[in-house]
Amino acid sequence: MRITDKSARWVLALAIAFAPVAISAQNGKLPPLIDRELFFGNPEISGAQISPDGRYISFLKPYKETRNIWVKRTSDPYTAAKLITNDTKRPVTQYFWTRDGKYILFVQDQLGDENYNGYAVDPASTPAAGQEVPTARNLTAAKGVRAFIYSVPKSDPDVMYVGLNDRDKAWHDLYRVRISTGERTLMRQNTERIAAWVFDNSGTLRLAARTSDKGDTEILRVDPTGFTLVYSCTVFEGCGPVRFSKDNSKVYLETNKGDPDLTRLVLFDPVTKTEQLVESDPLNRVDFGNAIFSDVTDDIVGTVYVDDRTRIYWKDKEWEKDYNLLKSKLPGKDVTPAGSTSDERLWMVVADSDREPGERYLFDRNTKQLTRQYQVYDKLPRESLAPMKAISFTSADGMTIPAYLTLPVGLEPKNLPLVVFPHGGPWARDTWGYRRDAQFLANRGYAVLQPNFRSSTGYGKKFLNAGNNEWGQKMQDDLTAGVRYLVAQGIVDPKRVGIMGGSYGGYATLAGLAFTPDVYAAGVSIVGPSNLITLLNSIPPYWEAGRIIFHERMGNPTTAAGRAQLERQSPLNSASKIKAPLLVVQGANDPRVNRAESEQIVIALRDRGFPVEYILAPDEGHGFARPINNLVLYTSAEKFLAKHLGGRYQESMTPAITARMAQLTVDPKTVMMVKKVEVAPSAPKPTSELTPGTATYKGRLEAGGQTMPMDITRTTKEENGAWVVSETSQMPMGAISDSATIDKATLLLRKRVIHQGPAVVQVQFADNKATGKMTMNGQERPITAELGGAIFADGAGAQDVIAALPLAEGYTTTYRNFDIMSQQVKPRQLKVAGSEKVTVPAGTFDAWKVEITPSDGGNGERVTIWVDKASRRAVKIVTVIPAMNGAIATAELAK
Repeated sequence: MRITDKSARWVLALAIAFAPVAISAQNGKLPPLIDRELFFGNPEISGAQISPDGRYISFLKPYKETRNIWVKRTSDPYTAAKLITNDTKRPVTQYFWTRDGKYILFVQDQLGDENYNGYAVDPASTPAAGQEVPTARNLTAAKGVRAFIYSVPKSDPDVMYVGLNDRDKAWHDLYRVRISTGERTLMRQNTERIAAWVFDNSGTLRLAARTSDKGDTEILRVDPTGFTLVYSCTVFEGCGPVRFSKDNSKVYLETNKGDPDLTRLVLFDPVTKTEQLVESDPLNRVDFGNAIFSDVTDDIVGTVYVDDRTRIYWKDKEWEKDYNLLKSKLPGKDVTPAGSTSDERLWMVVADSDREPGERYLFDRNTKQLTRQYQVYDKLPRESLAPMKAISFTSADGMTIPAYLTLPVGLEPKNLPLVVFPHGGPWARDTWGYRRDAQFLANRGYAVLQPNFRSSTGYGKKFLNAGNNEWGQKMQDDLTAGVRYLVAQGIVDPKRVGIMGGSYGGYATLAGLAFTPDVYAAGVSIVGPSNLITLLNSIPPYWEAGRIIFHERMGNPTTAAGRAQLERQSPLNSASKIKAPLLVVQGANDPRVNRAESEQIVIALRDRGFPVEYILAPDEGHGFARPINNLVLYTSAEKFLAKHLGGRYQESMTPAITARMAQLTVDPKTVMMVKKVEVAPSAPKPTSELTPGTATYKGRLEAGGQTMPMDITRTTKEENGAWVVSETSQMPMGAISDSATIDKATLLLRKRVIHQGPAVVQVQFADNKATGKMTMNGQERPITAELGGAIFADGAGAQDVIAALPLAEGYTTTYRNFDIMSQQVKPRQLKVAGSEKVTVPAGTFDAWKVEITPSDGGNGERVTIWVDKASRRAVKIVTVIPAMNGAIATAELAK
């Protein structure tokens, strides 16, 4: 049995979630203060799954304070379970059984860097001598690589299809991995910018998906000779494969292409390109949500819609009968099948509600026996938790904004302090259910508002697109409208309103304090970006396929108008307007919202003398995974909000929290940003010309533990009053050619043409602008960017241009390069670090050692060039390439 949802329609993964619970009012006063560890500490047991043969149950349980995987026989008590993983640094959050039940697969990153590797462990194996657990084999082992599991086919349970960005950090090549041996076979080298691969029910690769240069989604049929475009939707629409039909002739798609506003489910024929409607929301309120399929028959058995509450429409009478039986046995709960045996006789069932974090049951569909397994956070007093209510209010421009409101138990809903808690994304939504943040805050006496502001998903494309380019503007106005609505209702005290959130919710917190300073009395920003320009410039390489979508939905930093808009919407640029206290929380290894985003705003408020507090976790990324770090976060937030909004505060702390808080709390006085070196619009002045002729270099590329040879030939000639430098690099994977036209007098770059496989790049540089196009497989992507100055020492011949500068001991300068993929200027700083004797195949030279680094302190390429003092030739070049997982390219002059 599978529930297919849009967030994981192409990538097989297991989401382990906690759900909802119970009531109580105590004659006009709050219930007892609930210990924060009952909200944010480790659950004793969670995430249980039944093995395919039904003989075993796996689950997550702390080992040395870190969640790991345990396995027990189905009939045994949970206390008899066997530990099979023992990671003490990062909790295991995602895992699943292979289809034959021989292995458990799980994914793990390092300290929150989101470079997930896939591991396999045999739960039946005996630990090696001296080891506590069986050996977990890394099936995708590569440093700095993010693995995607696309499919684990029924046809071969020992195989999984995996995407790895080990060759190119932006794009995932497709591999077949044999689980039992770890043997890895390259199936497709991704030179077509494919974002996802789709297999049918027999495990055959049938479709691929990519984002076009305009931001459109393209669904491609995989043919023996290449790809055929069979379906597409615009950047402001959504479409994607869900699963192939029973006979594999058609594919279920979710789509809102065309006139209909709501996303619907259709059955699409990739050969004839025809489609038929399966279903859209019977109530015409929300988008199609999920589909439930039987893994035994491959039939669709149900559809799911997420409204104020979740609705399921069953297509199979037996499934519906069993579901209704479960609902009758578990009244007041949302009931969700969460995995089954391979014959679908035994279901693992989750029952939850707004006041029940989750109960697990094992349901035998033959005998109809329902056996309770455990209750998540069993010590949490359900009777003291608060109900979550769906509400709506009207925005300033007349749009209806859905939201959820949680009010503290035992208090009259009048003049309460409020915490607005906007969700992350922002292209996501809040749903009804148990939310530990809301329950924690309600227990402390706060009303909690969780608005699904415009740009939230699930409510149709008009509602989604109403948020385009509206960060900090209409999207923020929706939050303000929610506050005003609750104030007008008499529920909220307008002088005690705070805002708190993570990711986009962290941005909304900063924007709320900066753009509507009279609304909020305090804010807690968790991994929130303060500068939208630097946020977009630091998009992780593996999000490259979605870069254009960010530009369309947020704003385009490569245009003057887009950059001005993003600068206006960046809270950092309005930090002088902030007058409410702020608590900033950041993970040091966050690949999405870099540490600098938080520290910029901390410094800005500190330097103005405004109250700002800062929590920095060195072992976390985009959000906190370790319970001890979450406990520090919420202990700090609880005390901070109590001080400024007047809610309750649990003063006691365990020694572990006290010690960890001392480690994570940063004195704002000590926060320092890497000093940026300003780059003038003008370029450095060379003191010599280029030299016509041909040079050859012997090189190598060291990446992922492998070394690949390179042969580089560079030819320089004078043509039409300019220098034309042509450079060809021969590598095992093919040739790359780069041609640069360079102004003869100034050595400024005027034109660049690159050929690599099916890709061709042509770009011209004039009047401080870059214009041109990238072409790949018949697709064109325009290049247009404001440069703010001239481009210098970039592309073919760049090292020779550097050699023409007045190099000397202590010489330093700055200049601009242009990143073609991101269409961003990359400021560079050059300094002569000294002189060295260097030996290369062409001989031994007395050379200047020239170091080139990003002048903005970023994580761009670092280049070291040794320039022969006598001939002014580059004799050795070493480049460290972060975009290729820290690969090192070395080139040495041969002749």
